[in-house]
Amino acid sequence: MRYEIDSPLLVSLLPTIVEAEDGLARLDERAARAAVAEGFAERRHFFDAVGALWVAGELIHVEDLVLHDAHMDTRTPSHELTIAHSILRVRRRIWTAAPDWALGPSGLSALAGGIEGEGAALEIKSARFLVDEDVDGATDSLLSAELAEIDAILERSQRLLDSHNRLGAPELSNTSDRAREKRNDDPLGLFDDEEWDEPARLRAWRKTVVIADGLPATLGAALIFDAWERIEPLRRQHWLGGLLVAGYLRARGKVTSHLFAFYAGLKTIRHERRRARDRLTRLQAFLEAMVESAAAGLKEMDRLSLARTQMEIRFRDRRSNSSLPQLADFVLSRPMVSSAMVARELRVTSRGALNLLNDIGIREITGRGRYRAWGII
Repeated sequence: MRYEIDSPLLVSLLPTIVEAEDGLARLDERAARAAVAEGFAERRHFFDAVGALWVAGELIHVEDLVLHDAHMDTRTPSHELTIAHSILRVRRRIWTAAPDWALGPSGLSALAGGIEGEGAALEIKSARFLVDEDVDGATDSLLSAELAEIDAILERSQRLLDSHNRLGAPELSNTSDRAREKRNDDPLGLFDDEEWDEPARLRAWRKTVVIADGLPATLGAALIFDAWERIEPLRRQHWLGGLLVAGYLRARGKVTSHLFAFYAGLKTIRHERRRARDRLTRLQAFLEAMVESAAAGLKEMDRLSLARTQMEIRFRDRRSNSSLPQLADFVLSRPMVSSAMVARELRVTSRGALNLLNDIGIREITGRGRYRAWGII
């Protein structure tokens, strides 16, 4: 499959390209100068991970992802939640690396070969190269949660094997039918598809990056994402395409203040346009997703800036060793916080965390008397 841009197609996309270029430039300039830039960048990781699952047809609540990331789950994590956390970790890994690392040979090889996008085992297998900011000792509760996830995976795998052995696998004369049966009977990827040559598909996809480099940054990003969707290099990490788009925009110098949340905007685009047969429609949809994500980012920065100003008024006349400034930074970096999260982050008691939350004046978002959470809406 050839991915080239001819002049008529470029002309028809020009208005959307201009809008996307302008939106991303405004967002990057604003985020680079804002006092809430660090918290904004961290919050976008969460919303983009949730958006990636949304695009894949799965609903994950951002509150559950925040609690899972803090190792404070209220219930056993679902398979989809584990994948969302994997996306969150990969985004952090890309952000902490060099701008051109993700699309370079070493970065793409690490992301494609060292990570399995599905399954709870990802968080253990990828620990050797993913940055985990919350590692402050292996507690008994954390170890129990990890072992429970492994047990759940092993149990599902055994059920799938038993079902496969019981039903049998009849020989199919048609190659495509055999591949289709494997995909249907093997959702966890236990049986490899010999005809799915991932290294060859990745090499084919990387050729489109060379073509994209000669185009405007936003159009190039839309092109490589369209190629990723068409070629499907990685069956178990299909969500990686949107993260590579963010890495590409950063490498091109279009968005350098944070890792762009492409999926956060893509989820607002109708499925019929994202998966349209017409290439022009797809590219327009991807460019509009960038516009939507940039607009949402600007609005979120307005909310965070206003919230920070209101919180600064609360602790302006406090003593120099007050914990309120540190709490403000923590609140700005998460979509929501609980008293237990605040207590662990600030190293205070639960009662002290509640007092600090009341003093700083942020909104309680659950409306309950127990298991409450606070956040900036």
